[in-house]
Amino acid sequence: MRRSVAFRSFTLAFVTVLFLTASASAAEIHVMISGGLTAAYKALVPEFERKTGHKVSTAYGPSMGTTVNAIPVRLERGEPADVLIMVGYALNDLATQGKVIADSRVDLVKSPIGIAVKSGAPKPDISSADAVKRALLAAKSIAYSDSASGVYVSTEMFEKLGIAEAMKERARKIPATPVGEIVAKGEAEIGFQQISELKPIAGIDIAGPLPDELQKITVFSAGIASTSKEPDAGRALIQFLTSPEARAELIKSGLEPIRSSTTH
Repeated sequence: MRRSVAFRSFTLAFVTVLFLTASASAAEIHVMISGGLTAAYKALVPEFERKTGHKVSTAYGPSMGTTVNAIPVRLERGEPADVLIMVGYALNDLATQGKVIADSRVDLVKSPIGIAVKSGAPKPDISSADAVKRALLAAKSIAYSDSASGVYVSTEMFEKLGIAEAMKERARKIPATPVGEIVAKGEAEIGFQQISELKPIAGIDIAGPLPDELQKITVFSAGIASTSKEPDAGRALIQFLTSPEARAELIKSGLEPIRSSTTH
């Protein structure tokens, strides 16, 4: 009897130690992420949490800009962050400012720019640069994002097509809100954004990616915030997003994975 009591006490103590060890190793990871990876990320995070026991808390916002949710603005406010997932060159800017651990950057995916119209509307011919130019000059209203794709469209592509002046009256930047939502509401005939950001939006049709001579591929990268309280858990999440297990979901959302790790 005494042995049985002792055994039960030992077992209880052992289980308690295991529980406390597991609790101690589980972390809450604070992530800030921009729109390009959001759809795939939302699908992948539950599996990461199940496998590791970590809890992921996520804040969404543009990689750049001055809107209240923009990642640089969130960091300036002192919001907690362990992992930043955003446009690669914007992440580099934060590293230069000392807000990201410089050698923590991992390039995750390449993301092309697409063109969207309201569901049911005729899809414009976008098979060449000249075709895109004709479509834009024929449209009464055009929308582009306040992040990487929009910066390129408004400051480089319009110039390249020789229509910068004509676009001043009909093209507008959409801060914070997904461009697809503006197109779905009928507030713009044509919308430009990363294909991965257009795909989740209901009420639009994607006419296709920009033709090669106009396309601008954006690299989305991940890094560890300098103020991170859980850098190791953050690195585990980044490693999971580069794993073969994540690849199919990334491709499904319109992204091209850059690298795969064999372990996670």
